[in-house]
Amino acid sequence: MLDAASLEAAVREAGIDVPTRFVRSTGSTNTDLVGLAAAGAPEWTVVAAGEQTSGRGRLGRSWVAPPDTSLAMSVLLRPSVDAADVPVLALAAGAAMAEACRAVTALDVRCKWPNDLVIRDRKLGGILCEAAVQGGRTVHVAVGIGVNVRQRPPDFAPELRGTATSLALEGAEPAGASLVANFLSTFRDVLSQPPERLRAGVLERYRPVCDSIGRRVRVTTTSGASVEGEAVGVSERGDLLVRAGDRVERVGFGEVEHLR
Repeated sequence: MLDAASLEAAVREAGIDVPTRFVRSTGSTNTDLVGLAAAGAPEWTVVAAGEQTSGRGRLGRSWVAPPDTSLAMSVLLRPSVDAADVPVLALAAGAAMAEACRAVTALDVRCKWPNDLVIRDRKLGGILCEAAVQGGRTVHVAVGIGVNVRQRPPDFAPELRGTATSLALEGAEPAGASLVANFLSTFRDVLSQPPERLRAGVLERYRPVCDSIGRRVRVTTTSGASVEGEAVGVSERGDLLVRAGDRVERVGFGEVEHLR
């Protein structure tokens, strides 16, 4: 997958000239990166691991994989955005990784709102943004990215084998460095908008690769409320718009199930 030399080469290929850190095994690349951020690491610092033993997903889930089967990395941002705009950065990362996977593998990788990467409704990966905020302004954001690359069915827990996939299972197994370089280059391009146009620019890239739009969905919010209907779009703030009967609900955070 990756090693220290190939990670550094990929970051340099993307036009980024800041230190990189590769570790053979770690609990969480996001945790490692947050520590570096607190110590003053510059924006676009990248941490990657050959194995992640305590990776985190959304809603308290874990993300683990056998060694050298997944892309597990985190990227440090120091954006000039309000705390309310941090979720849009996750959409930006999702769109960038979907585009990168498509470019490197020609597979139809798409985004399931808000931050899953999917192929044919099977989960390929995910994004987790963890932000430090002071006075309503964002100090830094650790953008964690996990992508299943080499897994075969026995590598997944039995309960996941019907819903998870990897690039190898879909017929492609790109070099980790090519995926990293393409992602970072695309991610920087997605975020290259001036602050006042950031949300609009991100959503222009996200909406075309969002597999939830046009689907019948059930969204369960963190409060336990459930909304079922057709996902008709993503709002200017990144909310999922769900038509339920004669009204359109805005869902800012929740767990989405695509219904058949």
